[in-house]
Amino acid sequence: MNGEKRIAGIEYWDNCIQPIGYNIESAKFGLDNIELIVYALDIKARALRDHYFPTQINPKLTIEETIPVMVEWWTKAHDLLSKCHITKDDVRIMVENSTARLRDGCTWFFDQLQETDIPLLIFSAGIGDVIIEVIKHQATLHDNMKVVSNYLEYDDQGKMTGFQDEMIHVYNKNEGAIHDSDYFQKLEQRNNVILMGDSLGDLHMADRGVQNKLKIGFLNVKVEESLELYMKKYDIVILEDETLNVVNAILRKVLQSKQYCLRQNSSLSLQREPV
Repeated sequence: MNGEKRIAGIEYWDNCIQPIGYNIESAKFGLDNIELIVYALDIKARALRDHYFPTQINPKLTIEETIPVMVEWWTKAHDLLSKCHITKDDVRIMVENSTARLRDGCTWFFDQLQETDIPLLIFSAGIGDVIIEVIKHQATLHDNMKVVSNYLEYDDQGKMTGFQDEMIHVYNKNEGAIHDSDYFQKLEQRNNVILMGDSLGDLHMADRGVQNKLKIGFLNVKVEESLELYMKKYDIVILEDETLNVVNAILRKVLQSKQYCLRQNSSLSLQREPV
């Protein structure tokens, strides 16, 4: 890699940031242990997951076979959530009372990227409003961070009326989703990427203009059935790990290498100065 000024981090939120034990429904809808949303809605959301999730993680299906099923799942889930009529304050309170937890080492990861001016792009097929609140509640949402996700639309009274923009599901998360945004300007010169994901669809999150891509895969379910395929597609595969220890160790090496190069360049400059 050519130095931290050309590095960007791209990460998939679900099961990459949050521990494995945290229910996937909670990441998408903020429904875990929350009294603000009726119990019947929670049951329906879990029923959708039970029906569609096996298709999402089936290693025998192609992406082309999986995409229509994911679109159907996300459409039904969005319609279900739209019936809640929740408010902006509800989202904040839901997160404060939920069991959502960042992975161990996540705060250090966020802070180090901020200190070294490395952009962090977080993709999620979940609900962006929930993710933003989780980060604010448990860490710091730095200026170098961008969350690309499904965001709620609100009326003038702050009540949810639907969703903004195009739906983001498991297999259409890529940099094209922010191509026209101001944040894209920060990324277009960053051709070295550390990419983290937990599905084969996540491998396409950095398809534009990347020269060097270190692909780190988190394999949490169907380990035996999927391990061989993940080993072929990802450079590093992490099995059932609820920390960011491996990622942070790699980041430390990258930053230490940069510091070493700076010291070497400084020494060379001093030697060239006339006496």
